[in-house]
Amino acid sequence: MDDLFSPTYAEARKRFLAAAGANLAGSYPHPLKGPDGGDLATDIARLGPTGARRVLVVESGTHGAEGFCGSAIQLALLKSPPALPDDTAILLVHAINPHGFAWIRRVTEDNVDLNRNFVDFSKPLPENPGYDELADALLPKTWTEASLAAARDTLEAYRAKHGERAFVTGTGGGQYKHPRGLFFGGTKPTWSRETVAKVCRDHLAGVAHAALIDVHSGLGPYGYGEPLTALAPGSPEEVRARAWYGDELRNTQAANSAYAGTQASILVGYTGGAPWAAWTPIGLEYGTRPREDVRRALRHEHWLHAHGDANSSEAPKIKAALKDVFCPDEPEWKQKVIERGREMVGKALKGLASL
Repeated sequence: MDDLFSPTYAEARKRFLAAAGANLAGSYPHPLKGPDGGDLATDIARLGPTGARRVLVVESGTHGAEGFCGSAIQLALLKSPPALPDDTAILLVHAINPHGFAWIRRVTEDNVDLNRNFVDFSKPLPENPGYDELADALLPKTWTEASLAAARDTLEAYRAKHGERAFVTGTGGGQYKHPRGLFFGGTKPTWSRETVAKVCRDHLAGVAHAALIDVHSGLGPYGYGEPLTALAPGSPEEVRARAWYGDELRNTQAANSAYAGTQASILVGYTGGAPWAAWTPIGLEYGTRPREDVRRALRHEHWLHAHGDANSSEAPKIKAALKDVFCPDEPEWKQKVIERGREMVGKALKGLASL
């Protein structure tokens, strides 16, 4: 597994480019550099015919530091490609948020949660009064046991008063008023959002049917990849996705969902970027550590950049904790990721072949 799971973005990119070889279909250079001074880019590889009318897009790195497991799946597909149905191709989009991947951040270079950035910025932006109320508790000015205890009391009081669903939405549903805060959706399209549009224009022209598997990690049972959709329940697209992925498919818009569903995710970016195609998009979320451990590591790393010192002696430990909750360095977990990744790719290819 160590030949698939890379220790850094730089190594992940090196391995991806080497494995892609003649299948490398393009690169989109990022304007900034990585922590080692190296180049950053979103790289594209293609398996199958260029003119295929059915395409499966497998993407890594939407949430930067979550890119390690998605990159590993992509590398596994390059090293041992699956059999492709006729007139079908796989497009591997490696590190759509390369800055977050390289710097071990969930967000982009401008502190934007890419899965909250696909909104129409010419219109009034979504409101999240729950986040407004909890902003200071989520990211206290100081990171001490006392401040965290006070923050925990505030968060639990809100949960008790408003219920679990309101708590999930308030703390993770996205917000557009706190630029240094968690789950910030931005004030304009990010570099990564613009790159999604370029990928659609450059690589999906003429495609009739498209599927997307956007790989994430951090939530759910350990090692289990849960297929997620935000498609309207009962819509033709959601019915098709459920036929492909079965009862395991979870809708983030459902009232009992444990996920903070959003209508501004990268899935919207692809379907809007290539509206000529009939899309069947899903997110694939791999569980890692207990949810509270993930939340604490995410808040701590975000606090480091909002109120702390990213160059401090404690920063590497904070970054390591964030990486651990997104990509545990454990053989069992890594094996599950690759096996499940191949399984879901197989289901998507079978679904495309039926169209």
